[in-house]
Amino acid sequence: MAGPMCLCGMMRLLTALFIPVLITSVGLCLIFVLLFICTRLWVQRKKKVEIGKDGKKKKVVAFFHPYCNAGGGGERVLWCALRSLQKRYKDAIYVIYTGDKDASEEQILNGAAARFNIKLSHPVRFIFLEKRGLVEASCYPRFTLLGQSLGSVVLGWEALTKCVPDIYIDSMGYAFTLPLFKYLGGCHVGCYVHYPTISMDMLSVVRSQHARFNNAAFISNNPVLSRLKLIYYYLFALFYGWVGSCSDVIMVNSTWTFSHILDLWKCSDRTSIVYPPCDVQTFLEIDINQHKENEEHSVVSIGQFRPEKDHPLQIRAFAALLEKKTAEQRAKLKLILIGGCRNDEDELRVSELKKLSSELGIPVEFKVNVPFEELKKHLSEATIGLHTMWNEHFGIGIVECMAAGTIILAHNSGGPKLDIVVPHEEQQTGFLADSVDSYAAAMDHILSLTPEQRLSIRQNARLSVGRFSDQEFEANFLASSEPLFK
Repeated sequence: MAGPMCLCGMMRLLTALFIPVLITSVGLCLIFVLLFICTRLWVQRKKKVEIGKDGKKKKVVAFFHPYCNAGGGGERVLWCALRSLQKRYKDAIYVIYTGDKDASEEQILNGAAARFNIKLSHPVRFIFLEKRGLVEASCYPRFTLLGQSLGSVVLGWEALTKCVPDIYIDSMGYAFTLPLFKYLGGCHVGCYVHYPTISMDMLSVVRSQHARFNNAAFISNNPVLSRLKLIYYYLFALFYGWVGSCSDVIMVNSTWTFSHILDLWKCSDRTSIVYPPCDVQTFLEIDINQHKENEEHSVVSIGQFRPEKDHPLQIRAFAALLEKKTAEQRAKLKLILIGGCRNDEDELRVSELKKLSSELGIPVEFKVNVPFEELKKHLSEATIGLHTMWNEHFGIGIVECMAAGTIILAHNSGGPKLDIVVPHEEQQTGFLADSVDSYAAAMDHILSLTPEQRLSIRQNARLSVGRFSDQEFEANFLASSEPLFK
């Protein structure tokens, strides 16, 4: 009898608890819905309406780009996207959310003109954000992805409360801001994805316990920590997939990014490849027939000084190349690293690179945040364009090197492998490598080619980069973003 009585008692207890739990759950849901509705109404009341000369309401188009004053490829996308939209939608109001409080609006616009040779035809308003530090990787030594993503939500909330747009475009990869602007701001939302915050490749690195810049050795060497990190990555990937799927329009910059975004966001019906704009025309003006075969050869790298760019690999590969040369040959070779620094962390990284080059006993020239004309000059004089980032999403610097007439040597992965350093009409356009030894061997091979052989590769590379021009980007960007304006 004890067994049935115990079971009956358990059933009565569960029945007694069910109704209170149900009422509590419904109550919490109603409170959440009410809070959501009140917050949305409060945000909507902050929306300002401006009427144009034709009597119609002006659309407010806002770009979320906290580092708009940096000098990388992502910033070139921002300014070209703005320029293209201003040409078509002249009556709209354009806004940039930025955290570059140390620069004035005029300085930011002048910087874009100096670095990218881009000038806007209409005014743009800047909304300066106070909490950009919340998206700095240095704030989160552990759980960096989660910390930066939650920080971007807080930064996005600050942006939304300062200006409620009609159209919101995340142009820097802060996908967790998309549901904020869509559901609370009532905006049409779009995004341009340079690089997925998390990718299947990152999961495979953790699963295989390989040490990389985003997978510390003490984790990769510990099976338990690797398993826990893998669970964390899988859960983060689920959330990342949901926030990304909130976007009405999704533009990605390469075949590699397209594949990963489809895997994570599962939005094939509104995802398209829009190759980033590369100022190929300016570099195509360089005459490659006269100044490329000097006795001295420079190896030039273009890319922001971020950890994933793997500048140490460039320095070590160049050192390995010099080991194969005589003293006289070494004197005729130089390595020039050109890139942008976004913050103190990047500047510290440059200092560490200088220390590494000194330890290896090789001369390296560092050019930080240089004007466009100086960048063009270095590329016009270079023999080899060097790139070492594993799974680079695209690689605007690679295209610029090819257009300028350098012989590109890029990492054998990601966008460079799938989209850029590919044969043009079955003719070679550059070289790929993936280690210190293979990079050194490739550079040695390029330098051993005859002037005629090098010229042939340069010409093929130049013919192949037309699909990455500003004009192609503008046409594809406008076509992809059109649904946002309907």
